[in-house]
Amino acid sequence: MTSKPPEKIRVLVIATTFPRWEDDQEPRFVYNLCQNLPKEVDIHVLAPHAPNAKEQETWGEIKITRFPYFYPKYLQKLCYDGGIIPKLKSSWLARVQLPFFLFFLFIRLIKMTANNRFDLIHCHWLIPQGFFCALIKFFRGTPYLLTAHGGDVYSFKGIPVIPNLIKFALKRSTFCTVNSQATRNQVLKFSKNSSIKVVPMGVDLKEFHPGNYNEKFKASFGEKNLLLLGVGRLADKKGFKYLIEAMPLILQEIPSAKLVIIGFGPQKARLENQIQQLELASSISLIGGKTGKELQDWFASADIFIGPSIITADGDTEGQGVVFLEAMASGTAVIASDVGGIKDAVRDNISGLLVPEKNPQAIAEKVLTLAKNNQLKEKLIQNALELVRSDYSGEQLSQKFLTLYTQCLEKD
Repeated sequence: MTSKPPEKIRVLVIATTFPRWEDDQEPRFVYNLCQNLPKEVDIHVLAPHAPNAKEQETWGEIKITRFPYFYPKYLQKLCYDGGIIPKLKSSWLARVQLPFFLFFLFIRLIKMTANNRFDLIHCHWLIPQGFFCALIKFFRGTPYLLTAHGGDVYSFKGIPVIPNLIKFALKRSTFCTVNSQATRNQVLKFSKNSSIKVVPMGVDLKEFHPGNYNEKFKASFGEKNLLLLGVGRLADKKGFKYLIEAMPLILQEIPSAKLVIIGFGPQKARLENQIQQLELASSISLIGGKTGKELQDWFASADIFIGPSIITADGDTEGQGVVFLEAMASGTAVIASDVGGIKDAVRDNISGLLVPEKNPQAIAEKVLTLAKNNQLKEKLIQNALELVRSDYSGEQLSQKFLTLYTQCLEKD
């Protein structure tokens, strides 16, 4: 008599950042986590719909539902292409769509938990999804695991109702994970629960590695020219304006240096205008978003990756910064601002170099230091490779989430 195979854990994953199609340029960290989870987990993702995206589809073992939140659908503007928070700041249409988004998200969550027997919900971002999961748990008893990414606890400064919604979601969750120690410290302001666990988002080491070095990319900018790279949403907290301001200082010492910025978002026109005003069009290229394979090649082909993130006026900043891990795994030296959770992985003078935020002079000095000191650069690269391989492997971190899923079911 054959033994019955163990039943899979049925998990509903809720996220507002998720690829719209398979070669989408949107951040993929939630998708990568789902993809790396063992076969013991049956994953169903609930994410916002977007024009030209399918409402229902399956990628491998991952079932995906995208809920429309505004009609006609081609006017949906709140999510993707820069993120919800930047869209709320820059678009009146996005602000109009927010209440509809909240309504349709909650309605779809009610329907999905009524029609499907999920063992638990993994909710990415504390609000608004976490608040809705708390209500679902009250009415249906479905346990949920919260994951805070940073924007959900750093942003919304000065909005009185937000802290109460976060506290409500945290109090009723079975567990809460955070992506960095800095995010944990921020979450502890809303909950004194010492069991809040740091489980960062990981990097797929099979995709991001030094072997992706692309001679064509490098040659197109001059094989011997210093190639600098910035990657991220073109939004306030990424601080690209300060990187652009640093370029004239770098060019004084290295006239042939080139900077490539990959990404999309609401600040694109402003950054393009800044480049023109500084007469840097021959030295700086904004090349838009890139697909996964192209991005992997760019990371490995650059000489230095620079992440000039800042703390915005409303308090938003980097909760972790997966792009830093991708650069480190690709064998590229990293310079980053000392804000948020970046320093967990980018350890000053060990796995990278840290600079004060909003400081073009400091950025330029660190770039020139690495350009002139190859021994230091190679030391940082090797240390960074060892760190990501030991602490930030996507496969290893997905096992930690599987353990938490099991503990959630045992606890509830």
